[in-house]
Amino acid sequence: MRGAAGLLVLAMLAGGCGGARGRGEGSASRTAAHERSRSLGGTSGAAQRDDAGRCDARQPGREEAEYDINGDETPDVRKVFARVGQPPVVRLVLICREADLDGDGRKDVVRYYSDEGRPLREEADRNFDGQMDELVVFESGRIARVESDANRDGRVDTKVFYERGEPVRIERDVAGRSTPTHWRPDRWEYYERGRIVRVGADLDGDGRVDRWDRDQLWQRETEDERAAEAARQQQREMLEDQGAASSRGGSSPASGSPAGTGAASGGGARGG
Repeated sequence: MRGAAGLLVLAMLAGGCGGARGRGEGSASRTAAHERSRSLGGTSGAAQRDDAGRCDARQPGREEAEYDINGDETPDVRKVFARVGQPPVVRLVLICREADLDGDGRKDVVRYYSDEGRPLREEADRNFDGQMDELVVFESGRIARVESDANRDGRVDTKVFYERGEPVRIERDVAGRSTPTHWRPDRWEYYERGRIVRVGADLDGDGRVDRWDRDQLWQRETEDERAAEAARQQQREMLEDQGAASSRGGSSPASGSPAGTGAASGGGARGG
């Protein structure tokens, strides 16, 4: 179920527009039935349907569009746009997008965007129990952190930190000591090139690592790589030194020519 939902969320969040528009014959009539786009600026709160949606299109200067991706006559994806600029130059910028992944009529994932259209954060209900249990934070358009409630107790217990799109550290609150305002992890996992290399554990709850477990094979491989790189660097330095010495040696005859000529002429004078 989750695997299928994961594929569906990518399709819905990445291509909500295309799903409603490209349906072949009778697309004009189906578009009228499956796609609605309207301005909700200044309307009453009744315009927001009871589908657990979080994209707010009720504020002035916003427009909403809905799409039926699976063809069940019920919108699955909602997008909210902000009108930016002044007439005659006005453009729409996507600021919120949400989707119903399991077809129960409730929105399961919502993503918020900046005024430039870059993703800021995403909230998702991965187990479809009606509660958001995952938060994704973006920086410069890329995933920077993912927080999740793995044990379904309503509190964040796992945080994954990313650099350049790759996970580098995972922090876990195994003992459940964290509060909404104070994060207290007791397990730290560190990754190199997608591989876990060391794990730290806080056994007594004082916030400090009491035990480290390391990947011995990775350590040996790392040491071998460092030794090989040191050898390559030494070889490069030797070649540079040899090149410099050869350059100096090549210029010595020219600089020594006067002395050699003087010696030869001096010898000739003595011989005379």
